[in-house]
Amino acid sequence: MNPSQPVPWLGRSLRLAETFSRAAVWAGGALTLGAVFLIAYDILVRKFFNITVGGADEISSYVFAISTTWALAFVVLQRANVRVDVIYERLPVRVSAFLDWLSLVTLGVFMVFLTWHAYSVAETSFVRNAAANTPLATPLWIPQGLWVLGMVWMCVVLALMLTRASVAMVTGDLATVKALCGVVSAKEEAEEGALEGERIIQGERS
Repeated sequence: MNPSQPVPWLGRSLRLAETFSRAAVWAGGALTLGAVFLIAYDILVRKFFNITVGGADEISSYVFAISTTWALAFVVLQRANVRVDVIYERLPVRVSAFLDWLSLVTLGVFMVFLTWHAYSVAETSFVRNAAANTPLATPLWIPQGLWVLGMVWMCVVLALMLTRASVAMVTGDLATVKALCGVVSAKEEAEEGALEGERIIQGERS
């Protein structure tokens, strides 16, 4: 994502947000991989040694929830969220740009609503000192808090994107609106596929 930047601090903020979101995705992937190894180890020792690692399923469920919310911001920054574009592709550029902006607004409203209720769940668990009804007896506010933090970060990123897209709409910079929140075109997908193929070939040669 490299939209033009008449407001420099917004451009810098979005680049920092993308860097942090990418790191969050890698961290979530590492957690997920760790959960996979833990479950595989639990299955093997249970089969061959008749012992079990307590809490493997519980930990994996926490990891799945946390890694999912921490991946949301990177997904929207990469415009990888699913949208139906059957009619969208046939609309005038100005209309489709407005719909792109509107889709960002509606996504932001939904995420704020969802984050607020998720925070209420985590706060209730903390106040009541609730623990999981499992052998680990995990204090529920810990995984729930990390889960909510991913949603909060998603809201921050959406706020930055919406601010930048709104400035672009007002100034008539429709290309920037498209670059921020538009549907990825077939041409862009082809170019990305070509670049990925070049990276693979270069990696094999080296």
